[in-house]
Amino acid sequence: MPYVDGFLIPVPKKSLPAYLKMARIGKKAWMKHGALDYKECVGDDLKSKWGTPFPVVAKLKPGETVVFSYIVFKSRAHRDRVNARVMKDMAAMGDQPPAMPFDVKRMAYGGFKAVVSS
Repeated sequence: MPYVDGFLIPVPKKSLPAYLKMARIGKKAWMKHGALDYKECVGDDLKSKWGTPFPVVAKLKPGETVVFSYIVFKSRAHRDRVNARVMKDMAAMGDQPPAMPFDVKRMAYGGFKAVVSS
C-alpha cells in the first residue's frame, strides 16, 4: 500500500502567488526523486455543514485560506529515501532556508499508511 505525507497549511491569501511558486519547485524536486504523486490544493468550499471545517482546524485568521497538500510514495521506506534526497538538494542550495510564505509553526504535517487505495 502507498504511503502519504499530508499537510494542512494556513496561508495568507496575499501570499498565495509566492506559495504556489514554492509549491511548483517542490513538485519538481519530489517527483525528480521518485514521489508517485504530488498535490497542492487551495481551499474552495470550506463551509462544511458537518464535522469540523478546515478553517477551524487550521485556526484561520482573517485574510487567510487553507492549503491541503500531499505527496504519495510507494512505502514509508521509499518516502524516507525520497525525502532525504530532496533535503540534500535543498541543503546544496545554501545555508539560509528561503523565507516561507506562511507561518511554519501553524502547519500540520504527518505521515500516513494508506489502508484503502485505488
